Order: sequence, then C-alpha cells, then structure tokens
Amino acid sequence: MLCWLADRAPWVLVAGIVAGLVLPGFAALLVPYIPHMVAGLLFLSALRIGPARMRASLRGNVASTFGVLLLAQLVFPLVAIALLWAFGWLGSPFALAFVIIAMASSISGAPNMVAMMGFQPESSMRLLLVGTAILPVTVIPVLWLMPALGGLTEVILAALRLLVVIGLSSLLAFLIRGYLWRDPSPSELRNVDGASALLLAVIVVGLMSAVNAALLDEPARFFLWLCFVMVVNFGLQACVFVFTRKAEDRDYAAALTVMAGNRNIALFLVALPESVMAPLLIFVGCYQIPMYLTPLVTGRVLRSG
Repeated sequence: MLCWLADRAPWVLVAGIVAGLVLPGFAALLVPYIPHMVAGLLFLSALRIGPARMRASLRGNVASTFGVLLLAQLVFPLVAIALLWAFGWLGSPFALAFVIIAMASSISGAPNMVAMMGFQPESSMRLLLVGTAILPVTVIPVLWLMPALGGLTEVILAALRLLVVIGLSSLLAFLIRGYLWRDPSPSELRNVDGASALLLAVIVVGLMSAVNAALLDEPARFFLWLCFVMVVNFGLQACVFVFTRKAEDRDYAAALTVMAGNRNIALFLVALPESVMAPLLIFVGCYQIPMYLTPLVTGRVLRSG
C-alpha cells in the first residue's frame, strides 16, 4: 500500500487538502498533534537519506549554503521591507504576510516533497538544517524593523525548539540507518516515501482547520487570500527556477526552488500579537494549498526543465 501511495504521492497531498476542507471536525481533532506529526515527518526524511549521504552532502557545501540562506532569509526580507515602505504598503496585512514568508526558513516537509518529485533530498535537508540554525540570528534585524511581527525572544525560542526537534528526529533516524537498517532496498525506500506522503496528507488536514470557517462565512476574503498565497508561493518558486534551470546539480536546484516559496511561517504564530495574528489566521490556512500543490505543479516543471 505504501508503494502505491508513493507512486501517487502528489495526488495524496491533494486529497489531504480536500479532506481538510470538507471534514472540519476531523481537522480540528488533528490540530494538537501537528507538532508530533512534523517530528515524524523529519524522522522519515532523515531515515530515507541516511547518515552517510547526509555527511557527503554537508562536506564542502556548508559555506555556500550559508551564503544562499543569508540571501534568502535576511537580504530578501530586508529588501522587501524597504520596497513595501517606499510604496506605503507596510501596514497592510498582505505586506505583513509577505515579510513573514520572506524571513522564514524552509518548511520541515521540504525534503519529503523533493524526494516525492523524483530528486535526491540531501540538499533540501541541508537547507532545512542550516536555515533553521541561523534563523535566530537572521530574524533580529527584520523584527527590529517590523516590531508588529512580535517579540524577538518568542521567535528565537520557537526556532530553537524546532532545531531541537529536527536534531533529535534526525539523530534517531541516522542511528537506525547506521546500525539496524544499513542497506535498504529500493522498494523499502519507496515504502518510506509512501509513509511520508501519507503523513504529509494527514498534517495538511489539521492545518486546513483555520480556513474552514472563512470559506463558509467569508468566501470572498478566502479567495482573495488564496490568490495572494498562490501568486507569492509559485511566483517565488518560478523566479528561482529561472535562475537555476541550467545548474548542473539538479537536486540542489530543486531544493532551492521548493524552499523559495515554501517557508515555515508557523514558527512566527507563537510570537505574533493577537491583534496582528487574528487577520492572518486565514493566510496560514490558505498558504497550505500552494505548498501542498508544489510536488504536483513544480515537480512537473522541474522534470520537464
């Protein structure tokens, strides 16, 4: 069954989006368990990669990875703030949402999505690990310029908690691969891919709980936010794809493309003041839709490019 799910992984994620919209009661039940499922997702990603391939990916690439991530998580949001201020849009909820996306690190499920699209996930895991590790530093100037986005302490603590979850989940998976499951067969790895697809689909059901009420009560507002996140997410991915389509390392290019539009915005929810968070809850829910469509849409583009 897991191999069957792996072969249809992008559509499994689409099914998760639909289930989240049509099963609001079930979605609400899953919300408390989202952190646990994210840890499981990180475990499966590290289990698929294994310690040897992760070490090889890190060797000689850390400095360049730091440079790319400083550009993506520090320079990009600062430029965005400057442009939004120049046009007088900085106080808009859409501007706040864009800055949150711009300064966040990669989503935890990015390595799973990259693997789902047919590329090796080591580069994506490297971007996730390093990006989360430097986030407590890169957010400082952004939050100083935009204090409405919340307190620095809360954001740093949330980033450190995620880093601990990533570290412990990866360590457990690497120990299993190093001592108990050293040489998995291709079909066994496909089982891991299928389990990742299933877990991603279940997670998105819980994440979609934020948009159920908006879809019923304020459909115009829902579709406005949906258009915004679709344009931002796929627009950022398209920009990176244009710049990396000729790169020799297609796995790294795929990882950069996926990361460009798919950022871990949930980290900042714990730090947002209630007055700012309330109008942005619908943004968080809508953002899951292009995120979970990425393997289906971006995967096809990357394979054809």
